[in-house]
Amino acid sequence: MASYASNPPSESRLSTRISLRWLPEPASETTDTIVMSVKGWYVDLRVDTKSGDIDWAIAGQRVVDRSDSRRVQFTHEIDSHNSFDDVDCGTFTTLPNGDDLETGSMPRPDLPGSPMTEYEEVWRVLTFREGLEGPGKGVSWVLESKHDVEIGEGEEVEVSRTFLARIWGTYLAIRQKQTHMRSVGSRDVVVKAGQGVSARREEWGASAGWSAKYVLGAEGGSLPCARDVESKELGAPGGTVLVKGEQYTLRSYEEIL
Repeated sequence: MASYASNPPSESRLSTRISLRWLPEPASETTDTIVMSVKGWYVDLRVDTKSGDIDWAIAGQRVVDRSDSRRVQFTHEIDSHNSFDDVDCGTFTTLPNGDDLETGSMPRPDLPGSPMTEYEEVWRVLTFREGLEGPGKGVSWVLESKHDVEIGEGEEVEVSRTFLARIWGTYLAIRQKQTHMRSVGSRDVVVKAGQGVSARREEWGASAGWSAKYVLGAEGGSLPCARDVESKELGAPGGTVLVKGEQYTLRSYEEIL
């Protein structure tokens, strides 16, 4: 039986993946994965432990099914696999040891054509790492870069999309260059394609402060650091925040002090 130190009552969740199984193959784990969920938004970075490269980086909304709280759908506003339109919906069941088993089907990127394949993933909730606020307290938030660009019918525009997230003493930043387009006769703007993704993961230490665990991709070194975001100046969700001269929308926020 696994034992966990308890987090305070919270609408934030910090978790890691224990295993992935593509049915009917056996389960395995080849990544160092961290998922940060703050209320209805999430940022997810999976790093291949052998190569040290990004295995998968995604971010977006986390939508719980109103009729069945075990079913959760994840939008892909950023997706290093460029699967922006695929439906990502998993069903979660608590295992006897406290871990969560997620089941569903999704494209399998390591096979030609990325066929839809049934999967099982085991997730473990992590204790929040102590941050600069001190023991037993902290702030959590998700920011998304603003990219208010006018796109005419039939036009394509390249944007740089970034998500920043923090849960107490853990921080993630993910950025992807994307091509957005608006079809003729439509008002909707969609993601046509995505390019390389850059990412940064930092952790807080009482003596050293924030330090980088991963700096990945062409822009990893220039991504905002945790210390670039002043949590006390974020304001209310939906508001605009300036980080390193760029505008972000505060998507979600939680403070436990």
